[in-house]
Amino acid sequence: MGNKLYVGNLPYGVRDHDLQQAFTQFGTVVSAKVMMERDTGRSKGFGFVEMGSDAEAQAATQGMNSQPLGGRSLVVNEARPMEPRPPRSQGYGGGFSSSNRNGHAGRNEGSFRSPYGTGPRNRSSQMNEQGNRFRNDY
Repeated sequence: MGNKLYVGNLPYGVRDHDLQQAFTQFGTVVSAKVMMERDTGRSKGFGFVEMGSDAEAQAATQGMNSQPLGGRSLVVNEARPMEPRPPRSQGYGGGFSSSNRNGHAGRNEGSFRSPYGTGPRNRSSQMNEQGNRFRNDY
């Protein structure tokens, strides 16, 4: 068994220091890292703990797996290497499908019609007798 552990089902309020404190009872904690969302700064609900030795890691796995922390039952396993992912097709993860290359998410031809009309650029307007504009698309 390796000495790096995956810790899942973490409460969202747990931070690196809290994770380290929870595992120190089983030996030397070399590092403890809670994974955070890049954009929001919120916890992803899992992290990694590196113990000082394989024996300490095994003791921590047996001692902490299924134990409650902050009202949640932890999942503790030996960490596995990250599996390779396929390359991103669009480069920046903008959520565009390969069939929609016009740069506007959700604006495929005929796939979505807003209940509010087509927008201010395409609305036809007319003038009434007082010179005020009114829309005839109601």
